[in-house]
Amino acid sequence: MTEEEIKQENLQNANAAEKESQADNLSTSEAEMATAPENLTEDDISQKNTEEKEEKKSFFNRKNKKEEQLKKQIEELELQKKELNDKFLRLYSDFDNYKKRTNKEKLELIGTASEKVVVSLLPIVDDFERAIKANENLDDIQVMKDGFSLIYNKLLKLLDHLDVKEIPAKGAEFNTDYHEAVTHFPAPTEEEKGKVIDVTEKGYTMKEKVIRYAKVVVGQ
Repeated sequence: MTEEEIKQENLQNANAAEKESQADNLSTSEAEMATAPENLTEDDISQKNTEEKEEKKSFFNRKNKKEEQLKKQIEELELQKKELNDKFLRLYSDFDNYKKRTNKEKLELIGTASEKVVVSLLPIVDDFERAIKANENLDDIQVMKDGFSLIYNKLLKLLDHLDVKEIPAKGAEFNTDYHEAVTHFPAPTEEEKGKVIDVTEKGYTMKEKVIRYAKVVVGQ
């Protein structure tokens, strides 16, 4: 092989290597395009593009529809929130008015009850005033005693009418529900231990509720 032939062969090899390098540097998309089937017609390509456009259009339509549904749900929730808030405010206002009205009625009831008791006591006050006036120049003590006894009995009848009862105390078993021990004292007998042996102040109940505890001396 002559020198000229050797040069020609080296030149051909260099050209082949350059072409191979250019083929390796093609991008993936270019390679795919380069290797794409040559039998696709123009109609096939157009149909494929149309399908891609329709798919994108369908995707955006679904997306818009979903957004509209979410927007509608948000509007409905906002409306429900407003209705519930209005309902709460009305209920709160009604309850506040009810509480004020109830407190007012309670105060009026207490005032009316107190008024009735005072009105019931006025005749007894009148009796005391008449008795004091009548006894100014009275020498008969017994008549005076009888007069005060009548007034006292009248007061007891009034208390009974109001369902006010005296709490049994002397001789009864000491009971903290009704009695208040002011002191303890040695019991005269064994049987009187733990019992009330004296009463320093009477106790009373009203409608079975203790309004004043009986102050007592307890035997020990």
